[in-house]
Amino acid sequence: MKIIDLSIPIEDGLPSDPPIQIPKIQYLNHKDTAQQMAGFFKGVTVADLPEGNGWAIEFLQLCTHSGTQLDAPWHFYPTQNGGEPAWTIDEVPLEWCIGNGVKMDFSDKPDGYKITAGDVESYFRKARYEPKEGDIVLLQTGASSRWGKPEYLTAGPGMSYGATLWLLERGVKVVGTDGWSWDVPLPFEGEEFSRTGDASIIWEAHRAGREKTYCHIEKLTNLERLPFSGYTVSCLPVSIKKASAGWCRAVAILD
Repeated sequence: MKIIDLSIPIEDGLPSDPPIQIPKIQYLNHKDTAQQMAGFFKGVTVADLPEGNGWAIEFLQLCTHSGTQLDAPWHFYPTQNGGEPAWTIDEVPLEWCIGNGVKMDFSDKPDGYKITAGDVESYFRKARYEPKEGDIVLLQTGASSRWGKPEYLTAGPGMSYGATLWLLERGVKVVGTDGWSWDVPLPFEGEEFSRTGDASIIWEAHRAGREKTYCHIEKLTNLERLPFSGYTVSCLPVSIKKASAGWCRAVAILD
């Protein structure tokens, strides 16, 4: 068995998120915590600890959308499936989060390109494969090569409403991307709205969840190491009560 890690580590202060979402990590080493550790044990002083060492711990200030995360339908809209209350991350069936991996490679498309239903249909026709229920479809955009830099926020193509529905109509429940967003990078959507005045394009791929329930993984990495198919993807999320997303250690498992 071979495991390919598809997750990015959470790092302190990286500018690959909007400022309000950038993770903050406070690191405490063994010397920092020695007095604290001694206080847990009656009569113990720092001198009683081996070389005066306590434990290493960290404190994190995170958004649920920091790092590699699985987005729940609640993130997309208050309702799903045309009117049902949308699931939060603790309500997503875990059976959805382990499945047959299939990769779409659109890394040849420019930043801001909007992938259409026709693009996706053509891609799978050439691959002689029809997506099915239980598949976890991963989108390789090439954006991950710019992780850790401000330009990551505008890197790569993204999915349209129609392209997302094309997958969901074939039974796909979980998808993922190595970009910051499953949609086209938001500044490109903003530019399109400015040109056209068409409000339907705002966050359009996410909003597909209003019609058909689905989840997506964002901020994946190492997708270029994956073949088209022939592996299992696991993206089990951390369960956070009533939250819109949960961090996940997404991996591909190859026999």
